[in-house]
Amino acid sequence: MTSAQTFFTQPGPMTDAGALKSYLDNLPGSVAELCCVIQGLMIHIFWADQYGVALSDERRQEVQLRTSTARLKRLLELDTRPLTETRPPEKRVVGNCRDFSVLLTAVLRHHHIPARARCGFGRYFLPNHYEDHWVAEYWHAAEGRWVLVDAQLDELQCAKLAIPFDPLDVPRDQFIVGGRAWQLCRSGDADAEAFGIHDMHGLWFVRGNLVRDVAALNNMELLPWDAWGLIEGRDEDLSAGDYRLLDDVAALTCGDVPAWERVRALYESDGRLRVPPVINSYTAAGPVPVTLLDLEMKGYR
Repeated sequence: MTSAQTFFTQPGPMTDAGALKSYLDNLPGSVAELCCVIQGLMIHIFWADQYGVALSDERRQEVQLRTSTARLKRLLELDTRPLTETRPPEKRVVGNCRDFSVLLTAVLRHHHIPARARCGFGRYFLPNHYEDHWVAEYWHAAEGRWVLVDAQLDELQCAKLAIPFDPLDVPRDQFIVGGRAWQLCRSGDADAEAFGIHDMHGLWFVRGNLVRDVAALNNMELLPWDAWGLIEGRDEDLSAGDYRLLDDVAALTCGDVPAWERVRALYESDGRLRVPPVINSYTAAGPVPVTLLDLEMKGYR
């Protein structure tokens, strides 16, 4: 393996199952089977009603779970059966696209398959729109390439969305990683106002997903509403140097990241990119300072 492939077989703060890792031992090794297993364990917060589930406010808070350990713990609180057994929708842990991607990444790494979560935008949710989204990416050794996988898209969602491709091999013109989105908007080849979710859109949103993708490429897959460094602030408040750094990391991460070591070095050396011990989490109540647990931060630098 290359140094990058080896790095992505190691658990990070959010993909380490910790004391619960033995629950991953008997999961299937193929990506297709793993996606089916994960779809039977999790329910997307925005799709719950499509499965006949009315989520309480308390259940909705499960999307705030950052680590795989916390997510697995909650999952087993809801249903103690082996993870290979599909739960009824109301017994599945609530998550979002990031959580499907991070859990798949965690399991693949447990099986020594290089994998990582990618933050960017999906073109397959709404017409003429780039929806805030996460997918997983794994190294397909037989084909010698990184493959994008949307573990969220089960049969129901594929049918509802009329997905025209295989979710196990998402075309790179259908999922746009943060760096490529930044390039498209900066060059004028795409309208930044078409990138986002709900009433949040624009170049500032693309900037956030670019920085989150850089962090995820360094095994720090935070929540979609977590913010730090260059994610914060208005576009007009950024310096010329800030824009140069964003342009540089966008060029390095706009695809499958062949120069990962350079991305790693930039992330480690620049506090504008690196996840600090204290971040802001933008919940419905506004920005809330969050101190990341030592367990989540130590030993992964």
